[in-house]
Amino acid sequence: MNHWIIAPVVLPAVMAAIITLTLRFHPSLQRIFSLASCIALLVIALGLTVVAASGSIEVYELGNWPAPFGIVLVLDRLSALMVLITAALALVVLLYATGSGWDQRGNNFHALFQFQLMGIFGAFLTGDAFNLFVFFEVLLIASYGLMIHGGGRRRLRAGVQYVIYNLLGSTLFLFALGTLYAVTGTLNMADLAERAADIPVGDSGLLRVGAVLLLLVFAIKAALLPLHFWLPETYAEAPAPVAALFAIMTKVGAYAILRMYTLVFGPELGATADIIAPLILFAALVTLAVGMIGILGAKRLGRLAAFAAIASMGTLLIAISGFRPDTTAAAIYYMIHSTFAGALLFLVVDLVRAQRGEVRGAITPAPRMAQHGLIATLFFASAIASAGMPPLSGFIGKLLILDATRDMPEVWLIWSVILVTSLIGILGFAQAGSTVFWKTETPEAPAEDAATAPVAAPRPPALPLVASFTLLAGIIALSVFAGPVTGFVEATADQIHTPSGYIDAVLGQR
Repeated sequence: MNHWIIAPVVLPAVMAAIITLTLRFHPSLQRIFSLASCIALLVIALGLTVVAASGSIEVYELGNWPAPFGIVLVLDRLSALMVLITAALALVVLLYATGSGWDQRGNNFHALFQFQLMGIFGAFLTGDAFNLFVFFEVLLIASYGLMIHGGGRRRLRAGVQYVIYNLLGSTLFLFALGTLYAVTGTLNMADLAERAADIPVGDSGLLRVGAVLLLLVFAIKAALLPLHFWLPETYAEAPAPVAALFAIMTKVGAYAILRMYTLVFGPELGATADIIAPLILFAALVTLAVGMIGILGAKRLGRLAAFAAIASMGTLLIAISGFRPDTTAAAIYYMIHSTFAGALLFLVVDLVRAQRGEVRGAITPAPRMAQHGLIATLFFASAIASAGMPPLSGFIGKLLILDATRDMPEVWLIWSVILVTSLIGILGFAQAGSTVFWKTETPEAPAEDAATAPVAAPRPPALPLVASFTLLAGIIALSVFAGPVTGFVEATADQIHTPSGYIDAVLGQR
């Protein structure tokens, strides 16, 4: 077995314990250890991606118990890619949090951050449905602590709303798992796929119920309408580095949909083939429309970024709903793009808030900010990427989705919604950007009383700007190297839609 597979789960868990037990009164050491952990995770993720790029599927059996009796972690192209995206984003976000001082505005930021990474990595690597539930709960606990980091009434209220919605999802998850276990007698994903295929269509009522319940759970995590209500307020009120990290959390829901409904409840499974894809498609179309309209109507930059995250999930799930190799490849490319673009937008919003005094994130004219040009450049670049305008990767991702869906029966509906909502998003971003960065006021102080002159906001520290431009560089690189990346995601999609390879790798020892 390749023991490096479990390292992304174990390393942040151990590091969180070390920070909590021995470094809680040493902020500088917390930063050093946390950054060192994220750098190590990125190196490990790169190594695992190289291993997975060969096309092999690696299985790690915890306690050396073979599947389906023991819990297994599975490394394939998709899980390795998601681990790599998470590790890269985590390092950039942690640099921003350290440079901006967000990590010192409350207690236990670094420990919670590491536990959050443990949950995310575990969700991407697990090959067991119940273990997926466990890692979802780790995510919930850690993300709630990060959500209310820094305090404040509005943040606490948003955090409570976030927990209530996600606890509802957790309850549904248990019901779904109980139903599936009652029908199949297993929760190992590979074993579940084999047993689900053996159930006659006439006796598959409970299997359909379990599949739909699971879809509801993952839809809550992915903020799919009408189960998205927790996201706008939560993301708008969360600390900026936390909201940026949350850009990958909604992708956990999308990943779970992609994994479960290609492996276990695939298009070839007659019991669920006629209900899952249509549900996802039409909910995703509405999600995209509501998200883009929310961008146009937003009064504060935080809510604008939150609705942009909803819109990106709608676009992503439109592609996923095709459940074909070409649509899946387009979805994976867009998933990479939307993670970095969404995170960049939240960080830029925080830079703006920090420089505008009492106005903060309101979309209203205010005095010019320090380093106005740099921040404006970051905002317009993130807006171009999020709206899907050329030449950045959002445009390429949407083109891939449009091309992949042209053979679907609903092609005209899909194309119309994507193109019209893209225009709405462009108008929303243009309106917000022109108001914040062009309609600037220059307050004048009386010459005879210089003491009453307004004090300009201090220049933002260099590290947050470096972190933000690093994300922008990643988006540009994704555009420049679209050819090789597309080749990788196409190979990934082919592997996903050949579930026999996954099943043989996990159950081969049996």
